[in-house]
Amino acid sequence: MTVGGVLQAAGDAARAIETVSGVLFAGGFAIFAVVMLLLARSLGRRAGAVRARLWIVGGGIVFPTAVLAALFAWTVSMTPAWKPVPPADALVVGVTGHMWWWDVRYRDAGGATIRTANEIRIPAGRPVYLALDSADVIHSFWVPQLAGKIDMLPGRLQHLLLRADAPGTWRGQCAEFCGEQHARMALHVVAMEPAAFEAWLQAQARPAAAATPPRAQAGRQAFLANRCDACHAVRGVTAEARLGPDLTHVGSRLHLAAGTLPNTDAGRQQWIAHVQRVKSGARMPSYDRLDAATLGAISEWLGGLQ
Repeated sequence: MTVGGVLQAAGDAARAIETVSGVLFAGGFAIFAVVMLLLARSLGRRAGAVRARLWIVGGGIVFPTAVLAALFAWTVSMTPAWKPVPPADALVVGVTGHMWWWDVRYRDAGGATIRTANEIRIPAGRPVYLALDSADVIHSFWVPQLAGKIDMLPGRLQHLLLRADAPGTWRGQCAEFCGEQHARMALHVVAMEPAAFEAWLQAQARPAAAATPPRAQAGRQAFLANRCDACHAVRGVTAEARLGPDLTHVGSRLHLAAGTLPNTDAGRQQWIAHVQRVKSGARMPSYDRLDAATLGAISEWLGGLQ
């Protein structure tokens, strides 16, 4: 189930931001209300001497300064540490921003790296410690319902601690302009029941499933013949290419091209054939030269990589 609404907090970090926002709005409204009250009172007064200094100092300096100082002191106490210390049971996930997609990494029990893309799966109720960096330009990680946004800088590792209260799916977005397709650099965070997450992680650690239907086998061969493996890794099938997203289990993802298209047969064929029409400037050529049979075979094979 997708949870909507930027102001519908689904975790501790987002709830703290929601609380701070509410108090700041209330404080700003208090200042506005007092100023409007004084304005209304002044319009109703008869002409006469006005103690200008009293109104300027009291209403224009002392009152707003007191309110803003109190709000500032309170928000400082609510601000988390710039580098949060993860709890011992926190799940550590590495996320690297690229133009315009997200590389996501986990560690299995043996210490091996498990890669996926554009989708972060987490166990509900468990702290998650994100290690964030960028491979090219400045990006910004933001999933409003779970945490505040944080910039991802080339050559620097940033950290973000979050937790989802319950299972659900939330859309995130790059919040720092990073080029032509910045608006189409989305990702989804999927919180799962802990047992379901562990099963998912174990499945992700396995190599790609063997292609058994003849059409899927033809798709695998076409994938290799067209040198898609020069940019994309499919564990058990290709070398460890890193220019594009890892496709080992691409069939299990919700979306394609960083939230641009649904991961359906039609969506896969549209993306492969018309990359530059769908996401102009993406670092992948359009394969509109492929005939319908070949295109359908590649799509079927990729869809079977669960």
